[in-house]
Formats: sequence, structure tokens, C-alpha cells
Amino acid sequence: MSAPVRARVTVPGSKSLTNRALLLAALAERPSTLFAPLRSRDTLLMAAALRALGVGLTDGEDGSWQVVPAPLRAPAEVDCGLAGTVMRFVPPAAVLAEGEVRFDGDPRARERPMGTVLDALRALGADVAGDRLPFVVRGKGGLPGGAVTIDASASSQFVSGLLLSGARYDQGVTVRHAGQPVPSLPHIAMTMDVLRSVGVAVDDTEPDTWRVEPGPIQGRDWHVEPDLSNAAPFLAAAAATAGRVTVPGWPASTTQAGDGFRDILTRFGCAVDLTGDGLTVTGPDRLSGVDIDLHDVGELTPTVAALAVLGTETSYLRGIAHLRGHETDRLAALVAEITGLGGDAEELADGLVIRPRRLHGGTWHAYADHRMATAGAIVGLVVPGIEVDDIASTTKTIPDFPGMWAAMIAGESAPGRP
Repeated sequence: MSAPVRARVTVPGSKSLTNRALLLAALAERPSTLFAPLRSRDTLLMAAALRALGVGLTDGEDGSWQVVPAPLRAPAEVDCGLAGTVMRFVPPAAVLAEGEVRFDGDPRARERPMGTVLDALRALGADVAGDRLPFVVRGKGGLPGGAVTIDASASSQFVSGLLLSGARYDQGVTVRHAGQPVPSLPHIAMTMDVLRSVGVAVDDTEPDTWRVEPGPIQGRDWHVEPDLSNAAPFLAAAAATAGRVTVPGWPASTTQAGDGFRDILTRFGCAVDLTGDGLTVTGPDRLSGVDIDLHDVGELTPTVAALAVLGTETSYLRGIAHLRGHETDRLAALVAEITGLGGDAEELADGLVIRPRRLHGGTWHAYADHRMATAGAIVGLVVPGIEVDDIASTTKTIPDFPGMWAAMIAGESAPGRP
């Protein structure tokens, strides 16, 4: 085991908030400024998509983004990369352009489920050719909108994507969910919260139903919170090594799903302290096992699995069947990597069971998945000889993860670039 990690790590802005803010700013009535936005592959892809549609988006000297809305234009081509927020948030906005908007992305992106949101757009009056990437939205300068029922059990992004542009539809939009429970509900709560912040009338009082009234979207200044899910690997380093890590700027109140990591860490036996200085995690001498439902915080699963494999008791991670449709099939990938290093893990119908076993060194495969890569880095703090094969995949959401990780291990202040 490595020496206990002791560091202060400043984490860049939230991807989820940055991309929601960019899209709403593009559809607003007047210019907006995003302060401390995340600049990573996912957010740069969102910015490029909006520029392709005619939105003015310039860089401030302080790392901010200035967004000047304009009528959306076509023809245009949008590269979604592997960003779920781009492939699911931008098409509902692209219907407001006049002409063809073509969407494509990375090879794995072509496998990710898209039919739900594209069928919903058709039901609301859009002309869409295709059911997954690549596909074409033939914009008509607007959309009738109205009510639509979907099965969002594969991703909350299907709901959020429709809601974010809904105020610009003639009748607004009402999204009803019918099916198994929607995963990652905090992300829909975040969407409703940011819509309220720009003056949009919304209603989420009825279970599994979200209503956005038609009307103007206000421009505003956005001060983007640190990305709490991206903070998780650094806090996990304290848990794994019986160390101590502080992440400054942790909000006292937030809609980010990553805030749920605080409770998860206490279940592993960590001391967790939130003060005006930030969030400080102190790891225990021995990590406990956990039996936990991660349905609402599925993005944290690889990080939780990395701690579970280092624990002293069997862990059960439940409620995460939907992760089979993420950047990679995260359940299969985690089992493959853990067992490949001598561990004991197997898939459940809706999750994983991980049993303690001594691990050996070897290659941890990232599958071009940023959260798989950071999970391997956590395990590598404790197990000698582990090499993550594609640490560069972390640029999807963290601009300089290797530099921040190295600074943290060295006990230095590890600032995330804005």
C-alpha cells in the first residue's frame, strides 16, 4: 500500500451544469456569461455544436465563456464524440433551426441508445431520420411541442434533453415517463432547477411527469460549481490509503448527483467533514464493505467499485443495470478488470457483487471510458504494478487528470484548470 495521500485538490467546474448552461444560454433572449465552466472534451463538443448552429461563443481572458444567442441555422454538422449530453440535449434544440442538422460521434457512441429521444421528437412534430447515431434532424424553425410519453429507464438524459429546449416549443412540453424507475433522478432535478433560474415556468409536482411552459429564456451570469462526481476519485484516494484529502468550494446545497458520494464514503468507514473550507475526507485503517443502491448516482459506480475491491468485506452495488448502456458496458468492464487482476467480482441482474481478494499488478483497461480510467488509478494507489492503458480518456470530463493525480500523490495542492 502506498503512503497515505494528504492533499488539497481544486476540482474544475461541473460538466452537467456547464453543458446545461451552454444550451440554455444559446436559446436565451440576451447574452450570458459562464464563469469557471468546465473545459473538457464533452463541454468543448457542446460549445462546437452550438457554434455550428450559429450561436456566438467566445473565450474570456478569465476562463469564462460569453454566449451570444442567435437564431439557430442549418445546414450544420454536430460531432457528439462520446458525450451523452451532446447527443441527447442538442437534437431537441436543432429542431428550431431551418434545414438539416447531421449528428454523428465516436464508434461507441453509435451503440448508445438514442431512439427514445428521437421518437419523442417525432411525436412532438419533428422530422428526424434515423434511430441512433448517425441521424439527421430536419429542422423547420420551430416545433409544435405538447405532451409525450416515453420510457426513460435507460437514461435521465432523455427527459432533460426534451425539457431544456421545451420553452421554445409552441406549446411547451410535458414529458411523462412510463416504465421502470428513471435512473439518476438528481440530474432531472438539476435540469428543472436551471430552467427556473432563467425564468422558465416548470412543474414537477406529479410523479414521473415534468412540464415546461412555453416562453422566453432569460440570459444570466452562471457561476459553475465544482464537478462533485469528478471530485470523487480524489476523495476516494484518501479512503483507499487511510489518507486525508480536501476539496475546496464544495457547495453546502446542490442538485449535483455527486454530492451523494459523501454518504457512500461514510458507509465505507471514512470520516467526512463539510465546512466553509470545503469537504475533507479521512480514510479508515480498513475499508468496510457496502450494500448500496446506486440507481440515482450511477456515474459514481466505477469509483465505488474501486473502493469495494480494496475493502475487507463483500460489497453489493445495486440498481445500476442502466450502466450497460453508458460509455461502455460498465458492469461487464468492471468485472473483467477486477477479475483480470485476481479479484472476485460478478454481475447481478441490476449490479455487481465484489468479494475481497488479494489483487496483483497488470493492465487496467479503460474502454475509452473516463470513469473506468479513474477507477483503475484508485486501485493502482494500493496494488503495485497496475497500469491504466488509456488515461487520456479522462479528458472527457477532467482536462488534466494525470497532472492533478500526480500532484495529489506528491502531497501538493492540485489545482484543476478552469
